[in-house]
Amino acid sequence: MGRISLRLGAVAESATLAVEAKAKALTAAGEKVVSFGAGEPDFPTPPHIVEAAIAACRDPKAHRYSPTPGLPELRSAVADRLKTDTGYQVEAAQVLVTNGAKQAVYNTFGALCDPGDEVLVPAPFWTTYPECIALGGGVPVAVATAESNGFRVTVEDLEAARTERTKAFLFVSPSNPTGSVHTRDEIVAIGQWAAEHQIWAVTDEIYQHLVYGQAQHHSLPAVVPEAAEHTVVLGGVSKTYAMTGWRVGWLVGPKDLISTAANYQSHTTSNVSNVSQRAAVAALTGDQSCVAEMREAFDRRRLRAVAMLNAIPGVDCQVPDGAFYVYPNLTAHVGREIRGRTPADTLELADLILDEARIALVPGEAFGTPGYARISYALGDDDLGEGLTRLSDLLSEGM
Repeated sequence: MGRISLRLGAVAESATLAVEAKAKALTAAGEKVVSFGAGEPDFPTPPHIVEAAIAACRDPKAHRYSPTPGLPELRSAVADRLKTDTGYQVEAAQVLVTNGAKQAVYNTFGALCDPGDEVLVPAPFWTTYPECIALGGGVPVAVATAESNGFRVTVEDLEAARTERTKAFLFVSPSNPTGSVHTRDEIVAIGQWAAEHQIWAVTDEIYQHLVYGQAQHHSLPAVVPEAAEHTVVLGGVSKTYAMTGWRVGWLVGPKDLISTAANYQSHTTSNVSNVSQRAAVAALTGDQSCVAEMREAFDRRRLRAVAMLNAIPGVDCQVPDGAFYVYPNLTAHVGREIRGRTPADTLELADLILDEARIALVPGEAFGTPGYARISYALGDDDLGEGLTRLSDLLSEGM
């Protein structure tokens, strides 16, 4: 009998949070660190949302427990926003409000998976997905995607990985960490494949409002209605409204799954903070001009980041169509000597970059694709320019 649970002891530390923690420790020691690690907008939460939270703090109703699935007005607001933004029409009863989108992921796989059930996870993938699947009893199965295809998963990729144990697959567009966005035709094909094989689609749409240029976001159950009875849509207010610290997410799906996930949540965290829920209602139902303003800034930073990265010898970076990350290929700098050190992989390269240039980025190993790194451009323009200039100065040495 072990001292620590084998199930929880096997959970890997979040690589993104680990990088951010080391960067913050250096900052606390007086170092000037530019952090490209965390996926967190640098903007403050818009004023009208903050004012709604202040009003909630003064309302005694917000001082009490509320229903585990969420405030009725928030569940309705999520349903209305989905219909307005994507055309996907659901009832408020199909919405479960969670403590951030991470809990939505965890609750979903807790409700879906039995021991041994396989979940297909296209790589690169957000570092938390495999851990949540494993904690839910499932088996994460990485599905490789091609850089030449913009890291967009195809029906052929998924079919090649499907077995009789396949219960679900993850679909993420726009993607964390690559910023890739699937076309409508690609989503239709994937949705029809899922419906044909009665496989659950867990589609994470947390970045749905952050698409650029000619790219468009399409929600899988909206464009493939026949897949809706086996689809879970994940979302939240953190990225769109600069509300990462408010911890409000949700999952939307068939009523039997929502009921199961709500029962699960009732024995873990129960309801989300009522003050945060009231703020989320204001975000979803109020003026949306703040969303466009932040998206415009991210778009400008996206193009600048790609241009600066591609100007560095040995670095190749595709132009992302969504989210707020770039995912450069750094393999040319693995295995070569840089300031007396020879990194064997991008884990060691990222550590070298932090030590030598005081830049924090997340190595591709965290996302299932060694040789790459995720760089968030959700930070101020000055820090973006300074950080990428430092990176260029370091990696250009000896090239």
